Amino acid sequence: MKLDERIADLARPAAEAAGLIVDSVTVSAAGKNTKVLVTVDLPEDAVGSVDLDTVATASRAIGDALDAANVPAGAYLLEVSTPGTDRPLTLRRHFMRARTRLVDLEMVEGSAQTGRIVDVTGDALVLDIDGETKTVALDDVKLGRVQVEMKRLD
Repeated sequence: MKLDERIADLARPAAEAAGLIVDSVTVSAAGKNTKVLVTVDLPEDAVGSVDLDTVATASRAIGDALDAANVPAGAYLLEVSTPGTDRPLTLRRHFMRARTRLVDLEMVEGSAQTGRIVDVTGDALVLDIDGETKTVALDDVKLGRVQVEMKRLD
């Protein structure tokens, strides 16, 4: 089993205890040490953001789990973070987490769409585009990006 997969397996229960999921694990060299980046997020059915206290709780629990298993062997630097708003939306779960957000979509055939994700049903996005509802198949979307809104309607 690869090191990143082993770390993900160890981190998953610790993250879930804090109400989070493990989104990804990246392992890289950091001088003589190993850097472990664990990206956590809320479950896909949740709307909103992860607060700093929850990330801190997950970080301590993930660190304890890695230490207890001695994985990775030797000194390591653990960083636990959230995906952030600049994460490209490529998977269904990414779009689920972006519900209520304004997104720019790059379509497979080359065009672009901008709309607010109202819902994700089956394999389609339900968007509000200038007050009109439009359904877009996920297979037709190459990539999405959340637009950062300084003043947002709740």
